[in-house]
Amino acid sequence: MNRSGGIDVDARSVAVIGMACRLPGASGPDELWGLLRDGRHSIRDTPRERFDADALHSPDPRQGRIAGRRASYVEDIAAFDADFFDMSATEAAELDPQQRLLLMTAWEAMEDAGQRPVLLAGSRSAVFVGNTRADFLERALRRGPDSVTAAQLNNFRSLLPARISHFFDFRGPSVVVDTACSSSLVAVHQAVQSLRAGESPLALVAGVNLVLRPDESLVLTHAGGMASDGHCKFGDAGADGYAPSDAVAVVVLKRLPDALADGDRIRAVIQGSAIGNDGRSSDTVLNPSLAGQLDVLRWAYQDAGVNPADVDYVEAHGSGSPALDPLELSALGDVLGAGRSPDRPLLVGSVKTNIGHGEAGSGLAGLIKAVLCLEHREVPASLNLRTPHPRVDWDRLPVVVPAKLQQLPDLGRPALAGVSGQGSSALNAHVVLREFEAEVAPGAPAPDGTPYVLAISAHDADALEELARSYADYLGSGGSGGSYGLRDICYSAATRRHHHEYRMAVVGSSHAELAAALTGAPAVGGRPLSAVADRYRAGEEVDWATVFGEPGRYVPLPSYPWQTRRYWPGEQDDENDLAAWVLRAHARTGFDDGSRLTDIGIDSLAKLRIVVELAKRCRQEVDPEEFGRIRTVAELRQWTRALQTAAR
Repeated sequence: MNRSGGIDVDARSVAVIGMACRLPGASGPDELWGLLRDGRHSIRDTPRERFDADALHSPDPRQGRIAGRRASYVEDIAAFDADFFDMSATEAAELDPQQRLLLMTAWEAMEDAGQRPVLLAGSRSAVFVGNTRADFLERALRRGPDSVTAAQLNNFRSLLPARISHFFDFRGPSVVVDTACSSSLVAVHQAVQSLRAGESPLALVAGVNLVLRPDESLVLTHAGGMASDGHCKFGDAGADGYAPSDAVAVVVLKRLPDALADGDRIRAVIQGSAIGNDGRSSDTVLNPSLAGQLDVLRWAYQDAGVNPADVDYVEAHGSGSPALDPLELSALGDVLGAGRSPDRPLLVGSVKTNIGHGEAGSGLAGLIKAVLCLEHREVPASLNLRTPHPRVDWDRLPVVVPAKLQQLPDLGRPALAGVSGQGSSALNAHVVLREFEAEVAPGAPAPDGTPYVLAISAHDADALEELARSYADYLGSGGSGGSYGLRDICYSAATRRHHHEYRMAVVGSSHAELAAALTGAPAVGGRPLSAVADRYRAGEEVDWATVFGEPGRYVPLPSYPWQTRRYWPGEQDDENDLAAWVLRAHARTGFDDGSRLTDIGIDSLAKLRIVVELAKRCRQEVDPEEFGRIRTVAELRQWTRALQTAAR
């Protein structure tokens, strides 16, 4: 039991059990760690599909112009697996890509956490999403009144968490958090409070920011806060602000005692957190306050039961602001430097120097970096610090911004890290993380001839084939699966992953044997488990507890292989999706498959008009009575698919 001041710290702590992200230059946490460890950045020219940065740029910053043409962007934001989420092409194209990417990243985070959605459906699980932008919606509305349709109801920001809650059937809190650039870290704090209070058994926390408009860059330029080269220069004398960048990040949280009891893989522990507003401790609402930052830091470590001097690393807000950087470093030095040994300065860095400032998503990107630092016990270099900022008292403050990869010290205790977020809303946030010291897991045992069944599945045949290849690589020579026992791998695949319609099951007694079976080599038959594999492939429910007996250890597995296509407004052909065309043209409110047509504005008179339009569109007779019997959106989809098939 971990106690501080008579308080059972572990009972109040929250486990980080899953992480996923789509960040500039990194499609997941492993790629992010590679980028950080190599000291690389992802700053690039603004893609023309976002906005014409060249036309707006001026080397002489002034009103109506932007100071820089470069920032950090997530690749291929139009790519989406619409079939997996049961969306038509038109629905997907009209849905904000923030929602689309959140859906896929949330699924990846749940997989990383080993949480089967079917077991959580109907629970009070919570969703908190940090977000400030609705660029996709605003671009659509700016095209003029004639372009506005009921489909835009799906793109209001309140739908960001609602879409996730609906898909997973989570019944707990579902909240957008908007405190500007501290949004996603405040969302983490709110999730921690919800879990501690027993309001939710599990919380999915996200931050999302996709830059599709130049408006914020115009404002930043006029305010003197936009970096001319797109780089955040945290702590540097030449810091000149930031360039708005993309970020999509998701973590899955659970109370630490519950995570331990459930056998979850714990990536780090949130021991405490705090948020607070500057109030009137600064001259104006927009001016940062040293007093406000000092308060939140002290409150966070008091909540965590941690001596601030024990903290090894802080992932700073670190935006490269010439005004904010000195205040932040001073606050960290004052609170976390008090009583600190002179030979152990506080390491302070900023992921924004690598991937830009993801605004509302930046705090969660920083938290994922901090978790990775604790897991690897290393702190990567913080980039772009060439000349230390003269307004920071570097000689007095025991802080160091690492210029190269550094090892976290071994002090005979779990390593500690803090993560800071600050918003132009004057709302500061700080989260205290602790390294999770699990019992030393045994290495993969030598094959002993015991056979196991590996069951994998996907939403469609192409995805299943790709997933099988991923597992073959994972299990093959040099694959990461070689670090884990065969029984644990098969147990995790069977009990910690969702079982889709398209299935494959193979039996083997070694990593190599399973890898060969997945890639088409003759499977070993005649074993007792062959019947289990046959039943699984046939779509039957399998009692995995009986198959495996004692529970195994959950280990990481290959992630789901999305079958994406590009979806963007104006690029889809409604001829291939009659239901989407009907709903786009005639629905007067938002809807889902269970919605009754009369409730969304498609009454009997509208149906008569639709029959005439469909007959012209399909060049065949449409039975008005048959169409009149359609009651719900789901029935409409089914009927129009049959109509299209007949038309071919």
